[in-house]
Amino acid sequence: MKNILVISYSQSGQLDSILDNFLLPFKGVNIDRVKVKPEDDFPFPWTSPTFFDAMPETVLEHPRKLAPYSLAKEEYQLIIFGYQPWYLSPSQPAMALLQDEKFRKVLKDTPVVTVIGARNMWLQSQKSIVREVNAAGGYMVGNVPLIDRAQNHISALTILHWLLTGEKTRKWGFLPLPGVSDEDIKAARQYGEPVAEAINHCDYLGLQRKILQKGGIKVSAALMLVESRGKMLFNIWANLIRKKGTNPEKRAVWVNRFKWYLIIALFVVSPPVLVIFTLLRPLMFLKIRRNKQHYLYLGIKR
Repeated sequence: MKNILVISYSQSGQLDSILDNFLLPFKGVNIDRVKVKPEDDFPFPWTSPTFFDAMPETVLEHPRKLAPYSLAKEEYQLIIFGYQPWYLSPSQPAMALLQDEKFRKVLKDTPVVTVIGARNMWLQSQKSIVREVNAAGGYMVGNVPLIDRAQNHISALTILHWLLTGEKTRKWGFLPLPGVSDEDIKAARQYGEPVAEAINHCDYLGLQRKILQKGGIKVSAALMLVESRGKMLFNIWANLIRKKGTNPEKRAVWVNRFKWYLIIALFVVSPPVLVIFTLLRPLMFLKIRRNKQHYLYLGIKR
């Protein structure tokens, strides 16, 4: 019987629900489900100070130490790695796992499928995941990103409402529900079908194409622009906070400055930039199409 490792960290439980549905088509295989967490876990719901204070170490990929966890096998025929992006980077628990030697040993020579539960931006974080998987000797064969489909600025408001209150309800009574929709969570099953078929035949060539043919997974041209610029600016802020925040009081001041920068950048600066990008988009059609394909197959042989 083939052995599959399904390993993840889910703060709110949303990613657990996605994986529950994703795994429904898997029959006749042994599934080891492992849920990791840091020794000093992050709060849920967050408070505003702790939410923004998590940015520097997340972006610089200096995560908190994980609580002890165990793996039932020394090797697996497939690893399904579930994670969330934080600040355009892998969440701290996800990155801690990828830097952990015990996990890196089972990654060696093993195919990996990533399952992402995100607000809407996952491209830059997936680059880090692919880099770490490859460095450990594993190899990517599939990626299933599920996102909040609300407009970017609306989803920013609704996700903060959820993260800071713990309530997955409509902000102000009329905005969309935050997070990945219940419909898309249930539809995760359809993306598990080609993965289950691939492991039964021990053949992953063309798996990502079959996943994409199920529909629903797309890359936004506008968000590609936002992510590429945002990742660079987040790195600047992360290093600045680490350098200037030499004690808790000073760090809190700089984290608060970052918070207001992020709010202004999101709701004041980015709208006109995206309007200009939309007007110029027809001139960049071929480049945008190439970039979309690049991210949809990031680290995966076609």
